Amino acid sequence: MPQLPELVQALLDPKAYPDAPQGIELVQTQMSFVFLTDNYVYKVKKPVNLGYLDYTTLDKRKFYCQREIELNRRLCPNVYIGVVPITRDKGDIFIGGQGEGMEYAVKMRRLPQEAMMDVLLAKNQVSLEMVGGVAEELVEFHQKAETSASISAFGDLDTVTQNTEENFTQTEKYIGNTISQGKYRHIKDYTDRFIRQDASLFHRRVAGGKIRDCHGDLHAAHICFSGGISIYDCIEFNDRFRYCDVASEVAFLAMDLDHYGRADLSRSFVNTYVDRSQDKELLELLNFYKCYRAYVRGKVESFKLDDPYISEKAMVLATARRYFELAESYI
Repeated sequence: MPQLPELVQALLDPKAYPDAPQGIELVQTQMSFVFLTDNYVYKVKKPVNLGYLDYTTLDKRKFYCQREIELNRRLCPNVYIGVVPITRDKGDIFIGGQGEGMEYAVKMRRLPQEAMMDVLLAKNQVSLEMVGGVAEELVEFHQKAETSASISAFGDLDTVTQNTEENFTQTEKYIGNTISQGKYRHIKDYTDRFIRQDASLFHRRVAGGKIRDCHGDLHAAHICFSGGISIYDCIEFNDRFRYCDVASEVAFLAMDLDHYGRADLSRSFVNTYVDRSQDKELLELLNFYKCYRAYVRGKVESFKLDDPYISEKAMVLATARRYFELAESYI
């Protein structure tokens, strides 16, 4: 594994922080270096272009840090503090400090890891009441979420097809590794057929105002049960992934609950959402979008195989394969 960049090494030193934390933990995603301190989280975007996101310039990284704050305050206003500069002074790198920002970070209050939904699921500590609470929060959020003619256009067949085709194009290189040729073909054929045969359903969703400015990445690791429900880490880097049918958003978490072996919680979550929203038509799209979202998760895990800074490749490989198997199970 290559040596970590200078800035990342510097931010592993407590002296780089204004509150001199006792400990610092580094977590990586394909797009960010995330530093967990005693009370706060600092997220630094990697200078990467992944096709669906572009963080290659400092101006872009600063802009998307600001967008991350604005968009995530919709669902958890008390967690997202602001954008902080990372500066260099006499050769030393600091969070904050004087001078021009050499980099920028999103600063958040640290939520307790033990209260995250994915952690609780692994311990069998998520109840029907808890997923019902998430469903109710989501109904309220979706009802208030922005929509317009331009946002609704992201629910048309051209964009739905663009999203699914992008999935398949970007995973061709992983055929024979995280996904078999047969599984790839089976899922693609089903997806293309559903869009073709159910075109009128997609048109009705657009006409009915069901395309909203959603969260876009609603899976279990982004939900925390601490002092209420915090739903965080929405997609800021590509409006196309956030402007979607509310059915797609509901299907994402329902799929992830299935992934954790809790089909009972998945059904309860969907039923509560449908009951509160009275959006019964959503059920006609549920398996299609579950398949789509599981495929997205398999794709994102596969991408990690190409990241030189992520070392646990065997775990990544196994997780990607499980998500692709789950995607096929919805056909």
